[in-house]
Formats: sequence, C-alpha cells, structure tokens
Amino acid sequence: MTDPDGTAGITVALLAGPDATASTLYGMYDILGAAGRDWALLMHGQAGQPLITPWIVSRDGLGFRTANGAWIEPHAALTELPSPRAVCVPELFVAPQASLAGYDAESAWLRRCHAQGALLAAACTGALLFAEAGLLDDQDATTHWAYCDALSRRFPRVLVHAHRSLVVSGEGQRLIMAGGGTTWLDLALFLVARLVGVDEAMRLARINLIDWHHQGQQPYAALTCARQVEDASITQCQVWVAQHYDTHSPVAGMVAISGLTERSFKRRFKAATGMTPMEYLHTLRLEEAKQLLESGEAPIDEVAEEVGYADPSFFRRLFGRRVGLTPSQYRRRFRAMRLRLE
Repeated sequence: MTDPDGTAGITVALLAGPDATASTLYGMYDILGAAGRDWALLMHGQAGQPLITPWIVSRDGLGFRTANGAWIEPHAALTELPSPRAVCVPELFVAPQASLAGYDAESAWLRRCHAQGALLAAACTGALLFAEAGLLDDQDATTHWAYCDALSRRFPRVLVHAHRSLVVSGEGQRLIMAGGGTTWLDLALFLVARLVGVDEAMRLARINLIDWHHQGQQPYAALTCARQVEDASITQCQVWVAQHYDTHSPVAGMVAISGLTERSFKRRFKAATGMTPMEYLHTLRLEEAKQLLESGEAPIDEVAEEVGYADPSFFRRLFGRRVGLTPSQYRRRFRAMRLRLE
C-alpha cells in the first residue's frame, strides 16, 4: 500500500477519534514515519526509505478539531483502510468514568482488524477503547494510572496492571498497551522493534533521546483518591483526616467523628472509598511525604515523623512498596525536576 506521500512501507493506522489529542497522535506519527528514514539522513546526508507507513484514520475521514483545540486532517476513513498491519489508538481526552458508547464504529473496526491478525496498540487512555470493544476480557492490560481503577470497575474481567508502563498480552501477543503521559514513546519504539527490528528502534531512541520508562508509572502516580460524595458521614471523616493524618490514632478519630460503631465505620468506609481506613491513611501520609521530599531537604527520618510515622524503617519500607522508589531515590529524581521547573 502506498502512503499519502507516495512511498510504501508497513501500514500502521493511527485511529483519530473525536476525543483524540494532537501531541500523542502526531508524536507517534513522527516516530513511526522516521523508521528507516532519519538515521540515514543523519549518518549519510540523505534520507533513507521509510519502513513504516503511518496513516491517520477516522470514522469518516473528515477533518475535525480535537479536544485540545488542534486541527486533525485524517488521511482516510476506516472503510478506506480495511486491513492495516498494525493499529494504534492514541490517548483519549475523556474523564475516567466516561462511557465510550459513541465509539461503536471504531470498536467494530478494531475487532475486525484484530480478527484479521493486525497488531493492536493503545497509548495511555486508548486502552479504554480496547476494553469497550471487548478485546481485553481476561487479558492483562494497563492504562494511565488515574484511569486504572475506573477501568477495573467498568470492566471487571480485565486484568489491570496499574504500575506497569507497558503491557503485551492477547493471542499472539498482539495487544500492546502503554501507560500514561509520555509512555507513548515506549509504545512507538516497541512497535518499531516488532515491525522492523530492535536495531532500528534503538537508532530512533538515540536520535530522539528517548529514555525508556523502565520503572513504570508507579513513581509518578498520585496516591490520593478523589473524595467521594455518596456517604456524607464518610466524607466528613475524609475531610477531618486530611488535616489530622499526622496525629496519634487518626483512624480512631474518624470512628469517633462518624458516630458509628468501629465495625460499621470500617465497612462503610471501604464501600465508599474502595480502601480500608488504614490504607487510606497511609495513602494520605505518603502523598504528603512525596511533596516534602520534592520541595525540601529535611532528612528522611524527619519527613517520616512529620507525616506521622514514628518508625523511620517502617516508613521506608512502606514508601518503597507503594511508590516503587526508596524515599532517597524519589527525592533525587523529583526534587531535581522541581528545581529545574522552578
């Protein structure tokens, strides 16, 4: 198949739905289109033959304005590209609980491409469309860390790995998903490695200074869940503990404020928030510890004490288990980032 510029290569369709964002869509377009072309240009002064032909496709092939205001001009409608070698769904700018019921045409096309043997890849929230299409039942998956809980609740048969930046699953390992943010770069390199070869993927990584997200999403995730509103009594406790998480026995304090028996309180708290009161307390403390580590230079033991942990060793173990980095590693990475931004 010949691409819009007249060259031939492995056909990869980039699905542009109404909630697409331009950065991921065109970023992947650039990386995939560079395979076989850019290294020769840099080394020998003349562009090589492109090895991958990226096509931007949409339901009707007509131009549209994305959720973030950019204009997208697709190359073709879905019906004009019936059998691509691979399909990629870039991120979708939707709320975690949003329904994708309006994507019936795209879902049917994805199922058809998968049945024909195509490799299917999703960046960030694009995995939600895979789930909506029924492609992830009983399969390993990942998506942006802020959407993992919603994906698990809406599609309980999906095996969601919230901390992984890249998941490969399905029959023939033909379902590939990247987590949040810039992990679409990992996804693009992985696709190049699968479709063309590892050496070419490494060349593109060197050209574009791409650093693999080998530690996954966990260090970047905000641990605190949004406050629920259905149970007014539990909401009151959430407000209180957000200001008193560093005090002695804050769980007992929440029980007292709720006016419930301890058993009833724990049951209703878990039903409302999805966490036990102690898990919720640890979440608040660790999120505050992350902020302290990013913004200050206090010793780790002092940070532990400030957020309510009398045993620094316990704090270090818990932080490492929940965040994926030790407190010192977290500080080195994210304090330097904050200082550069400031």
